[in-house]
Amino acid sequence: SSLPSRASVVVIGGGAMGCSVLYHLAKLGAADCVLLEKEKISAGTTWHSAAQVRTLRSSKNLCAMAKYAADLYPQLESETGQSAGWLPTGAVSVAASSDRLLHIRRQKAISDLCGAKAEMISPAEAKERFPLLHKDDIVGAVWSPDDGRVGPTDLCAAFRKGAEDAGAKVYEDTAVRGVLLQNGRAVGVETSRGEIRADAIAICAGLWSGEIAKQAETFAPLWPCEHYYLLTRPFGGIVRLPILADHDSHLYIRDEAGGLLVGCFEPHARAVKDMSRLQNFAFDLLPEDWEHFAPMMENAMHRIPELANAEIKTLVNGPESFTPDGKCLLGETRETPGLFLGCGMNSVGVVSGAAAGRALAECILELPATIPLPEADPKRLPDCWNSATALAARAPETLGTTYDIHYPGWQMHTARDLLQTPLHAEWRKCGAHFAQMHGRERPLYFGKEREPQLTFARPEWFSQVREEVLRASDEAAVFDLSSFGIISVQGADAETFLNRVCANDMTKPPGRMMYTALLNEHGGIEGDLTAMRIGDEHYLLYTGAGETGRDFAHLRRHLRSDERVQLADETGQRAVLGLFGAKAGRIGAVADLNRIAYFRHAESEIAGCQVRAARLSFVGEFGWEISCAAADAKKVYESLAAAGAAPAGWYALNSMRIEKRFLAYYRDLDPGVSPQDAGLGFAVCNKKEFVGKDALRARDSANKIATIVLQDENAEPLGDEPVYDGNKICGRTTSAAFGYRVQKPVALAMIQNESLSAKEVFVEIAGEHVSGKIVDGAAFDPRGERMRNPA
Repeated sequence: SSLPSRASVVVIGGGAMGCSVLYHLAKLGAADCVLLEKEKISAGTTWHSAAQVRTLRSSKNLCAMAKYAADLYPQLESETGQSAGWLPTGAVSVAASSDRLLHIRRQKAISDLCGAKAEMISPAEAKERFPLLHKDDIVGAVWSPDDGRVGPTDLCAAFRKGAEDAGAKVYEDTAVRGVLLQNGRAVGVETSRGEIRADAIAICAGLWSGEIAKQAETFAPLWPCEHYYLLTRPFGGIVRLPILADHDSHLYIRDEAGGLLVGCFEPHARAVKDMSRLQNFAFDLLPEDWEHFAPMMENAMHRIPELANAEIKTLVNGPESFTPDGKCLLGETRETPGLFLGCGMNSVGVVSGAAAGRALAECILELPATIPLPEADPKRLPDCWNSATALAARAPETLGTTYDIHYPGWQMHTARDLLQTPLHAEWRKCGAHFAQMHGRERPLYFGKEREPQLTFARPEWFSQVREEVLRASDEAAVFDLSSFGIISVQGADAETFLNRVCANDMTKPPGRMMYTALLNEHGGIEGDLTAMRIGDEHYLLYTGAGETGRDFAHLRRHLRSDERVQLADETGQRAVLGLFGAKAGRIGAVADLNRIAYFRHAESEIAGCQVRAARLSFVGEFGWEISCAAADAKKVYESLAAAGAAPAGWYALNSMRIEKRFLAYYRDLDPGVSPQDAGLGFAVCNKKEFVGKDALRARDSANKIATIVLQDENAEPLGDEPVYDGNKICGRTTSAAFGYRVQKPVALAMIQNESLSAKEVFVEIAGEHVSGKIVDGAAFDPRGERMRNPA
C-alpha cells in the first residue's frame, strides 16, 4: 500500500528494538505511528540473535529490564495470536572462581530486589540441571527458573501483530534516504517510496543508526564488531536444556535443534573495519574465522567435554553494534529535537529490547517512565565520541569485557585521553590514577605506584584516599572539578525563563547562588544544578559531568520562541578547582576570599589571574570552588599548592559527599525520583509557578532517600544492594563508600517510609546481611557547621 503522508511517529528499523518501540507506541495510544524497514522485518542483526532472556544482571535497571521481557514475551501469543517462540528453560550461571562467586551472589541479590526468581545452588545441583556440565572446577552457581529464550523473527512478528492490531502500520522494502529538518528540528523522512511528515522520528536501525543520524546532523556513537556463536548438529540425545552462563570462560551455551549453541563475548574481539561491506546486509553473515574462535572452542570443550565428539554445523559470525560505555542509546538526541535514538544495544537487544522499547515510546510521548533509564540517554556522551577512530578502538573492548567482573575501580583502557582537564599534566606529575568519566579523564586518587589489583575486598588505594579525605578535612586540599558542565544563560528574559524552568527561586540578586532541581512534567527530577547569578541578565549554571547534554537540552526544550535568551555550553572553557579544608581559610585570605559569604560568589585574583570564587562545598568542609580561564589553571593551582594545599581525587570527593548525604545524578537521582523522595524540598519554591509543579503537588512519596551507617567497618557496599527491615526488603542502596570521617561504611538508600524509623536494618552484600543504622540526615556534620564556618 502507499505510504501515508503523515504519522505521529516514524520508527526506522524493523529489528527487535524497532518492533518493540512500534508495539509500545501503539499500545500507549499513538495508533497512527509507522515503521519503515528497508528489507524485511528482523533483517540485519536481529534474525541471527541467540535471543536469550537472562535476568541475572549487574544493576537494578538491567535486571528490571530483563524481568520486563521475561514477563511480557510469554504473554504475546495470547494477546496477539502470534507466538514469540518463548521457551521457559531457566538459566544456570556458574562460577569457577571465588571472585566470580561473589559477583553472582551480588547479582542474585539484585534479582531479589527486582522480584526476579533466583537461588544459589551447589555445583552438583548445577550439573543436575545441565547434565553435560563439567563441574569439578565450579565453586557455586545461581539458578534462575523464569529465564528463557524466544525466536527472534517470531518476536518481531508478535510485536508487529500487536502494533498493527492497535492501528500502527509497517512498511517493508522501504529505505530511508534522508531525515527532513525544519529550523533544526526533525519533521519527517524521505524514503524510497516518498515522503512522510511526523512529529517524531525514532532511529532503531541497529548498526546502521549512525549513518542515518548523520543525515539529521547528529551522531549515534556506536560501532559494529564481529560477534560469534557455534552451532553443532544433533548429538547425545540432547533435549531441552537451560541456558548455561559460564562467564569466567566468556561463554553462554544452550540447546538448539538437538545440538548445542555455543556463544561467546571473546576478550580478543574485532571491530568491523570496513562499514561499506555491511551496506546491503539483510539476512547475511560475515565470513567464518575458526582461528579467531579457537580459544573460545577450547573453553567450551573444557566446560562441555562431549563437545569434542560433536559434528559442527556452522560458525555464525554476525555483526553487532557496541557503544563506548556498554550502555544503549535511548532518548532524544542533543543536537536535533524531535529525533530519537533506540540503538546501540550491545548484543542484548532481545533481553533489553522490550523494556527499552517501552522506555523510548514513553520518552517520545512524554509519559512517566516505567523504568527510568537516564544512564542510557544519548546526551550523556560528549562530542569526543563522534569519531570513527575512537569508536572502532573502543567497541571491541566493550564487547570483550561484557562478561568481565566489574570490580570497584574497573575501567576500559582503549580510546583514552580523548578529553583532559587543563591540569592533566600536573596531576600526572603527582602520580594520579585516572578514570575516564563521560569521556573526560579525572584523577581518582594520587600517589599511585603501580596499577592496582582490583578486588571486592578493601581496595589497594584505601590508605591514599584516607589521607586525601583527612587532608581535605583537617588541612587543605585541591579537587579538580573542571569536568563539571557550565551552561551560560544570558538575555533580557533570562530570569523569567529560569524561574519558570527551575523549581527554586531564581530571582536572587547578582552575587548570589541557587541550588535547584529541574523537573519534568510529571514532577520527577530531570537534573539538579547550582546557578550563579553573574548580572541582571546573566547566569552561569554548573551541572554534573554527565548531565550537561541532558540539562542543556531540557533548557532548550522549554525555551519559548519569543523569549530573549541565549543558551551556550561553555564546558571546558574554564577550569574549576575546589579548595577545601580547615586550613583553606588561611590560603584564601591571600586572595581575600574569606569576605565571600556562604552560597555567594565574587571575582578575585590569584597569582595575577582573574578568578571567580564561590563559597560552597560538595565535600562538607569549609572552602570555595574557584573558576578561572583554562589557560590560567596551572598558575592558580601552583599558587594554592605553594600555600600548602595538596591534590585530592574523585574517590575522596565521592566518600565525603556520601557522608554528607549530597546526592548524585544517575546514582541517587533520576526522572522517577521527586524532590520529596530525595529530601530536596529546599530546592523547590512553591510560591511561584514552574515546570512540573502541579504534578509534584499531586505525587505521593512512598519512599525517601536515607543515610545508612553500616556497623561492620570491613563491609564493602557498592550500591544497588537490597536493604532489609527484618525479613522484608524495604529499599535499596543507591550510592555507597567508606566514610573516613565517621570511620564506617556509609550508604545512601531509597527506603520505604514505614521502615525509616527502624532501629536496625540490614544491607545484603554478596549474600551476607550487614547490620546498619538509619541516621537522620547526614552521617557526618548533619547541621553543616563545618562548611559554613571557617576554622
